[in-house]
Amino acid sequence: MGISMADAAGKATVRAARPTVRGTQLLVEHLGAVLRRPLLVAIELGWRWFAAVPILWAFWREWQKVLAAYPLDSSGFNNLDAQNPWVAVVQLGGVWDYYEPHIAAVLRWLLPLAALAWIVVSAVGRNLILMRMERGIRFRPFTMIALHAALIGLLAITFWGWFGCIAWVSATHIAGNGEPDLVGYAMWVIFLSLGFFSAWALVSWTLAVAPLLALLEKCSAGAAIWRGLKLGVGFTSKLAEINLVMGIVKIALVVLAMVFSAAPLPFSDELGPGALRAVTMASVVFFFVANDIFQVVRLKAFVAFWHIFRGSESAG
Repeated sequence: MGISMADAAGKATVRAARPTVRGTQLLVEHLGAVLRRPLLVAIELGWRWFAAVPILWAFWREWQKVLAAYPLDSSGFNNLDAQNPWVAVVQLGGVWDYYEPHIAAVLRWLLPLAALAWIVVSAVGRNLILMRMERGIRFRPFTMIALHAALIGLLAITFWGWFGCIAWVSATHIAGNGEPDLVGYAMWVIFLSLGFFSAWALVSWTLAVAPLLALLEKCSAGAAIWRGLKLGVGFTSKLAEINLVMGIVKIALVVLAMVFSAAPLPFSDELGPGALRAVTMASVVFFFVANDIFQVVRLKAFVAFWHIFRGSESAG
């Protein structure tokens, strides 16, 4: 498995870099290195879409079954008061209460299956990417599966905390006999969503770097997690900074995709609904493709700083 001249030059730049270099200073170089190796992006896109398409189809199929048994007409959704948002939000709460037990019954068995499928496919996909990115890495699917399961578990805990907080905000600002406080509700939702998103970006690197350590340092899953918690202040700060910046990039991509999808709205009468749907789908595809590219860039950055802080130590 050879290394191109561009990759060799990139590694020389990384080795020449000092630990005082900020984590994001070399991101442009990492982005260029990834784009020069389209196979890395192709593998990332391949495993993500290979897992996501069947999972999304399964969720859509089960949702259609719920709608067939409990139509929207029976939930009161078609009677929403579009002229009064304060009334409409209470009506939406009633729709949610109507569908919640039926959706929860499906999610109890579908979510674990979807998570298991995602864990297995993502573990294999990331292993293949790292094998192409670095020489000497072996195929260790079971170790990668265990580490990706730990990462998904941390994501589930984070989402559970966010959902619990949003439920509290809904109960205190929407429910009750008084007039709904939509402004306060929106402020709390934005604040909590950004807060949990930032918290995830700041702490998830501890498990995101573990598969890298397991493959590069040839250790077990448990040892990789333990080493990930003892990387030192210098290495840790670089990983946290990169992860946080990538979280900001993801938010920027969401905003950019929303802008793209909304751009044709002033011309909706001339373009027609078909063109608007096509633009929306193109914006969604743009977001996922760009997000996948930056996932590979983050992985490349993690590998680069591993060479700076632990590469020579591991080789020794």
